[in-house]
Amino acid sequence: MIALLQRVTRAQVEVDGVNVGQIGRGILLLLGVEKADTAADAQRLLERVLGYRIFADDAGKMNLSLRDIAGGLLIVPQFTLPADTRKGTRPSFTPAADPLLGRELFELFYTQATQYYPNVSKGVFGADMQVSLVNDGPVTFWLQQ
Repeated sequence: MIALLQRVTRAQVEVDGVNVGQIGRGILLLLGVEKADTAADAQRLLERVLGYRIFADDAGKMNLSLRDIAGGLLIVPQFTLPADTRKGTRPSFTPAADPLLGRELFELFYTQATQYYPNVSKGVFGADMQVSLVNDGPVTFWLQQ
Protein backbone atom coordinates (compact mmCIF):
# COMPACT_ATOMS: atom_id res chain seq x y z
CA MET A 1 0.00 0.00 0.00
CA ILE A 2 1.36 3.37 -1.02
CA ALA A 3 0.48 6.81 0.33
CA LEU A 4 1.71 9.94 -1.38
CA LEU A 5 1.29 12.69 1.23
CA GLN A 6 1.15 16.30 0.25
CA ARG A 7 1.06 18.99 2.92
CA VAL A 8 -1.55 21.47 1.72
CA THR A 9 -3.13 24.75 2.69
CA ARG A 10 -6.26 23.56 0.90
CA ALA A 11 -7.36 20.76 -1.43
CA GLN A 12 -10.53 19.54 -3.08
CA VAL A 13 -11.71 16.80 -5.39
CA GLU A 14 -14.51 17.06 -7.95
CA VAL A 15 -16.39 14.44 -9.93
CA ASP A 16 -18.48 15.62 -12.90
CA GLY A 17 -18.16 19.22 -11.70
CA VAL A 18 -19.46 18.39 -8.21
CA ASN A 19 -17.25 18.94 -5.18
CA VAL A 20 -17.18 15.57 -3.38
CA GLY A 21 -14.50 16.37 -0.81
CA GLN A 22 -12.41 19.25 0.44
CA ILE A 23 -10.15 20.29 3.27
CA GLY A 24 -8.31 23.36 4.46
CA ARG A 25 -4.86 23.01 5.99
CA GLY A 26 -3.82 19.38 6.23
CA ILE A 27 -2.84 16.41 4.08
CA LEU A 28 -3.93 15.38 0.62
CA LEU A 29 -3.27 11.62 0.56
CA LEU A 30 -3.14 9.80 -2.76
CA LEU A 31 -3.65 6.12 -1.92
CA GLY A 32 -2.45 3.26 -4.12
CA VAL A 33 -3.27 -0.37 -3.38
CA GLU A 34 -0.99 -3.22 -4.46
CA LYS A 35 -1.86 -6.88 -5.06
CA ALA A 36 -0.48 -8.23 -1.78
CA ASP A 37 -1.98 -5.51 0.47
CA THR A 38 -4.16 -6.45 3.42
CA ALA A 39 -6.43 -4.82 5.98
CA ALA A 40 -3.52 -4.92 8.44
CA ASP A 41 -1.39 -2.93 5.96
CA ALA A 42 -4.15 -0.32 5.71
CA GLN A 43 -4.32 0.01 9.50
CA ARG A 44 -0.56 0.40 9.89
CA LEU A 45 -0.36 2.94 7.08
CA LEU A 46 -3.21 4.98 8.55
CA GLU A 47 -1.45 5.10 11.93
CA ARG A 48 1.70 6.35 10.23
CA VAL A 49 -0.18 8.99 8.24
CA LEU A 50 -2.00 10.40 11.26
CA GLY A 51 1.20 10.54 13.29
CA TYR A 52 3.64 11.59 10.54
CA ARG A 53 5.31 14.82 11.59
CA ILE A 54 5.32 17.10 8.54
CA PHE A 55 3.97 20.36 9.99
CA ALA A 56 6.17 23.05 11.47
CA ASP A 57 6.27 23.75 15.19
CA ASP A 58 6.92 27.21 16.68
CA ALA A 59 10.63 26.79 15.97
CA GLY A 60 9.96 26.07 12.28
CA LYS A 61 10.89 22.37 12.51
CA MET A 62 8.74 19.61 11.02
CA ASN A 63 7.71 18.29 14.38
CA LEU A 64 3.89 18.27 14.36
CA SER A 65 1.49 15.66 13.01
CA LEU A 66 -1.92 16.05 11.42
CA ARG A 67 -3.43 15.25 14.81
CA ASP A 68 -1.32 17.95 16.47
CA ILE A 69 -2.58 20.67 14.14
CA ALA A 70 -6.15 19.28 13.88
CA GLY A 71 -5.90 19.56 10.09
CA GLY A 72 -7.95 17.93 7.37
CA LEU A 73 -7.26 14.63 5.63
CA LEU A 74 -8.43 14.23 2.03
CA ILE A 75 -7.99 10.65 0.79
CA VAL A 76 -8.01 10.13 -2.98
CA PRO A 77 -7.74 6.69 -4.63
CA GLN A 78 -4.81 6.61 -7.05
CA PHE A 79 -4.42 3.30 -8.88
CA THR A 80 -1.41 4.57 -10.85
CA LEU A 81 0.87 4.84 -7.79
CA PRO A 82 1.84 1.13 -7.78
CA ALA A 83 2.81 1.27 -11.47
CA ASP A 84 6.14 -0.22 -12.42
CA THR A 85 8.02 2.57 -14.20
CA ARG A 86 11.53 1.13 -14.10
CA LYS A 87 11.91 0.64 -17.82
CA GLY A 88 10.44 1.73 -21.11
CA THR A 89 8.13 4.65 -21.79
CA ARG A 90 4.84 3.16 -20.71
CA PRO A 91 3.95 2.21 -17.11
CA SER A 92 3.01 -1.35 -16.23
CA PHE A 93 0.12 -1.71 -13.80
CA THR A 94 0.94 -5.33 -12.95
CA PRO A 95 1.77 -4.50 -9.28
CA ALA A 96 -1.60 -2.77 -8.73
CA ALA A 97 -4.43 -4.56 -6.96
CA ASP A 98 -7.44 -5.62 -9.00
CA PRO A 99 -10.36 -3.16 -8.76
CA LEU A 100 -12.31 -5.26 -6.23
CA LEU A 101 -9.44 -5.42 -3.75
CA GLY A 102 -8.47 -1.83 -4.47
CA ARG A 103 -11.98 -0.55 -3.72
CA GLU A 104 -12.29 -2.75 -0.61
CA LEU A 105 -9.02 -1.54 0.92
CA PHE A 106 -9.59 2.10 -0.08
CA GLU A 107 -13.01 2.09 1.59
CA LEU A 108 -11.60 0.28 4.62
CA PHE A 109 -8.81 2.87 4.90
CA TYR A 110 -11.37 5.70 4.71
CA THR A 111 -13.72 4.07 7.24
CA GLN A 112 -10.88 3.49 9.70
CA ALA A 113 -9.69 7.06 9.20
CA THR A 114 -13.14 8.40 10.13
CA GLN A 115 -13.14 6.23 13.26
CA TYR A 116 -9.76 7.56 14.43
CA TYR A 117 -9.90 11.13 13.18
CA PRO A 118 -12.72 13.69 12.90
CA ASN A 119 -11.81 15.72 9.80
CA VAL A 120 -11.67 13.26 6.89
CA SER A 121 -12.94 13.56 3.33
CA LYS A 122 -12.45 11.40 0.23
CA GLY A 123 -12.57 11.07 -3.49
CA VAL A 124 -14.58 8.48 -5.41
CA PHE A 125 -13.00 5.13 -6.28
CA GLY A 126 -12.98 4.50 -10.03
CA ALA A 127 -14.24 7.98 -10.94
CA ASP A 128 -12.60 10.51 -13.22
CA MET A 129 -11.63 13.07 -10.58
CA GLN A 130 -10.24 16.56 -10.78
CA VAL A 131 -8.01 17.24 -7.78
CA SER A 132 -7.03 20.79 -6.87
CA LEU A 133 -4.50 21.63 -4.21
CA VAL A 134 -2.12 24.21 -2.89
CA ASN A 135 0.96 22.27 -1.80
CA ASP A 136 2.41 23.98 1.24
CA GLY A 137 6.19 24.14 0.98
CA PRO A 138 6.05 22.21 -1.31
CA VAL A 139 6.16 19.22 1.03
CA THR A 140 5.52 15.76 -0.41
CA PHE A 141 6.35 12.33 1.06
CA TRP A 142 6.01 8.77 -0.22
CA LEU A 143 5.06 6.19 2.44
CA GLN A 144 4.90 2.52 1.62
CA GLN A 145 3.55 -0.20 3.88
